[in-house]
Amino acid sequence: RFAGAHTVPTATGKAWTAVTFRTHTSELAGISQPGMPQAGLRTLPGVVILGGGMVVEASGSLVGGVGVSGAPGGDADESCAKAGIEAVRDKLEF
Repeated sequence: RFAGAHTVPTATGKAWTAVTFRTHTSELAGISQPGMPQAGLRTLPGVVILGGGMVVEASGSLVGGVGVSGAPGGDADESCAKAGIEAVRDKLEF
């Protein structure tokens, strides 16, 4: 099935968000619920706080981010992102 044209900018936004805040978007989702001190994160331009955005680290340094969108739910998107990172993990260590 076609997940929808919105998935490409959503995936890019998830990766950007993860790198910008140096944390996985699923973690940001947990700390930015309405009424919480970080709830304002959800209103910042370009921020996509849905599961599926992950930071990529190597040798203790942030080297990039991965964003996945299109699966039925953020948990599935995050699982895909984890699998992608793990598939290249040995090439990232320096």
